[in-house]
Amino acid sequence: MALGEKKQKRYYRKNVDFFKLVAKLKLWPSRSGKLHGIKSMEIIGDIAEITTHCNEKFQIQNSKHSRAARCLRNKLFFHSCRTCKIPQWKLEKYAGTYMSQSYGSNL
Repeated sequence: MALGEKKQKRYYRKNVDFFKLVAKLKLWPSRSGKLHGIKSMEIIGDIAEITTHCNEKFQIQNSKHSRAARCLRNKLFFHSCRTCKIPQWKLEKYAGTYMSQSYGSNL
């Protein structure tokens, strides 16, 4: 980051559709605590199939209260996946993202 350059804060609402949030962030926290980068996301009704950059496939449900939704909102992960190779700028952008109940973009 250059001198005099500020990190931009991004605000999203907590109550947005979970699929829209995942599609916007392009990140997925697995159960082991790794943060994966999303290559593609196919929505079929109330279920979506996510393919990560390390070719793992996850089927997720559209739930705002799920483990993954809480992990994304609260930024709970241990480390990023080495195979997915998430760039540092994307992790910094994710760290500068805030979830608020009454302020922010509805996506």
